[in-house]
Amino acid sequence: MTVIPKKMKGVYLTGFGGYDKLEYREDIPVPAPKAGEVLVKIGAAAVNNTDINTRIGWYSKNVKTATSVGGTEGYGSDVREDGSWLGLPLEFPRIQGADGCGCIAAVGEGVDEARIGERVLIRNVQELPASERGLECFTHGSECDGTFCEYTTARSEEVFQINSALTDEELAVFPCAYATANNLICRVNINENDRILVTGASGGVGSALVQIAKARGACVIGVCDTGKEDAVRGYGADEIILRGEDYIEKLGEMSVDAVLDMVAGENWKQLLKVLKKGGRLGMCGAIAGPIVEFDVRDMYLKDLSFFGTTYQTRDSMLQLIELIERGRIRPIIAGIYPLKDIVEAQKVFLAKKHVGKIVLKVSEEQVL
Repeated sequence: MTVIPKKMKGVYLTGFGGYDKLEYREDIPVPAPKAGEVLVKIGAAAVNNTDINTRIGWYSKNVKTATSVGGTEGYGSDVREDGSWLGLPLEFPRIQGADGCGCIAAVGEGVDEARIGERVLIRNVQELPASERGLECFTHGSECDGTFCEYTTARSEEVFQINSALTDEELAVFPCAYATANNLICRVNINENDRILVTGASGGVGSALVQIAKARGACVIGVCDTGKEDAVRGYGADEIILRGEDYIEKLGEMSVDAVLDMVAGENWKQLLKVLKKGGRLGMCGAIAGPIVEFDVRDMYLKDLSFFGTTYQTRDSMLQLIELIERGRIRPIIAGIYPLKDIVEAQKVFLAKKHVGKIVLKVSEEQVL
């Protein structure tokens, strides 16, 4: 029988702001699963843009800049009222972490005890129980405590069994970035006849987009920094454009069927130019800045379709699990850090010199 301790290691976010708001502790109370919930022992977690965005309050409508601008110090009191992922005040202290791999250590009332011992991934964007449309949702690690700790709770139906020989560190990269990528690809309906452009192709979501689009048979053009070309080609990109190069000069106008973007910023207007008539633009982020120049004529005169995605369907998550178990996609890991070194991990993440994901090792042993 698994012995569950009363206290655990974890990282508290104590307020909106800089790295000083991340407090590593070893005396955090272990949560107890409520009715319908499970308790998951976390083996490893991973760092994502949403962790930085939430820490600094980037989701506030008062913020107009790229994530990196406030990544070190935050944005001060301007974000207090709407700085969370849902645009609401955030409750502190909060344990962040949208990504994680672990095993079920205990179950709450109404959950089959046979689930204890399952190796699992937690869906990071979860539907609110009262949602009727499937779009009312919240993020694990934002509106509730997440995976930057040894134990976390989640509703049983949001915790998915995974059968894989991959390590905890490898599996931890999938729930947030890869689920976001797969859901965007499903929304935009990428298929084998498509030539697509993926911005930010060396990051967590970008590397996932490249792999999943290739698994669907698409021709993929990846945008990345100089020095990252071989890595991006290595996991599937057919062509490379270097960050800062002009998309129109490199590709020509009306040259791609779809664009998958998580960058936005000043080059966003070029994306509409390179899309063919009837093209599709899918967006799931704005790390280079949320405010863009937009000539509406580029949209309606070319019959473009725009897709934004945050909520991830259950079917999309099940598709992702199948891709992992069949070995159709692989984790791209840039570095692994102990949980106590979360500040260093976030500094490396914000420097954007890496390819793939930054992982936090939570447990000393593999949670199998």
